[in-house]
Amino acid sequence: MGDDARIYVADQMRIKDGTATDVYFLRTRDILELANAEGVRVVAEAHSYKLPNSWSWAVFTGVEEAAWLLEGVDVNVYSMEEGTLFRAMEPLLAIEGRYYDFVTYESSLLGMLRHYSSVSTKAARIKQKALDKTILFFGIRSVHPAITPMVDRAAYIGGCDAVSGTLGAELLGKKPVGTMPHALILALGDQRRAWKAFDEAMPPDVPRIMLCDTLMDERMEALLAVETLGERLYGVRLDTPSSRRGNMREIVREVRWSLDTVGRRDVKIIVSGGVDEKHIEELRDLVDGFGVGTSIAFPPSIDISLDIVEVDGKPIAKRGKLPGRKQVWRCEEMHDTITSFYKELDKCPACGGGVKPLLTPLIQNGKLMRKTPTADEIRDRVLQQLKRLAELDGFNPEPITLVR
Repeated sequence: MGDDARIYVADQMRIKDGTATDVYFLRTRDILELANAEGVRVVAEAHSYKLPNSWSWAVFTGVEEAAWLLEGVDVNVYSMEEGTLFRAMEPLLAIEGRYYDFVTYESSLLGMLRHYSSVSTKAARIKQKALDKTILFFGIRSVHPAITPMVDRAAYIGGCDAVSGTLGAELLGKKPVGTMPHALILALGDQRRAWKAFDEAMPPDVPRIMLCDTLMDERMEALLAVETLGERLYGVRLDTPSSRRGNMREIVREVRWSLDTVGRRDVKIIVSGGVDEKHIEELRDLVDGFGVGTSIAFPPSIDISLDIVEVDGKPIAKRGKLPGRKQVWRCEEMHDTITSFYKELDKCPACGGGVKPLLTPLIQNGKLMRKTPTADEIRDRVLQQLKRLAELDGFNPEPITLVR
């Protein structure tokens, strides 16, 4: 960031060189030097000991950026795969090496993992509630523009079907998805003129979804849109503000009935504006999709911390944390078992099925050991796990913890 900067964000160089950090980590590094303790080797684990709102699971994302941060540092890193559903207390990532070599990266590492996982988790919870209905992420106006591509990506890999941000979509290799703002209708003076202008200006591959709640009753605007665009009308979006909604389910039911009455059962209904999980549960049987913004962009925070659990091969931890390096084993029934990292497990104690370790090598001696998955591959992993949860009728929040 130059001296004449007017947007206060850290550039990649300042993040990668470890200077975008809390001052006490820089001081700790200086103290380790003065104490001739640069050679102290540790294992530090990233974990969330408590999930918000008594959630039974969260989604671990941000791994690609974490790998970029630590690549080239003389450490070994073990990590869950990006997009893995996890429970509270489970280690998500472990760093092995000289503490001196990675101490200044803690702030950036946790910021990446925590912010990504928080957004992706909320997106996954929204998608889980929506079932087969489309979820469009409209949330970039809720965050600083410098991080909109990151938030778009976190929402997409968490389960959203599309994003509205142009740069975020470009970096995902997708087309941005969106309709029109109320401002267009107001600027052009009436709904019909705005809808016709949209239809004339947009290429054929852009669905004709008309905003139908600006100046009149939603039902009347929806019917007016049918009259105006005829067969070209693909859908209507209801973005009614909460202050004017009343019973949103009744509003949507009235719009659906009215469209069906004039023979337009094919016209989709998209609901947006302050949508959260409870609204989706209330409306998903009546609507075809939801535009979700702030509730995903500003979700409850997944409080991931990084704690030393071994020093020079000996287990140790601060109060409230479990000492010793750990591994998480998962079976097909999604039972999880936490063991010592050095203990092999061949079957699940809960069901007897086969298990696999979730923490696998990400970086060895500073070198990246995994092929970076695409955003679609990560999203597919999340959706497959959500499908499995539905088959299992839930996700027991309590893993089985074995004694070392």
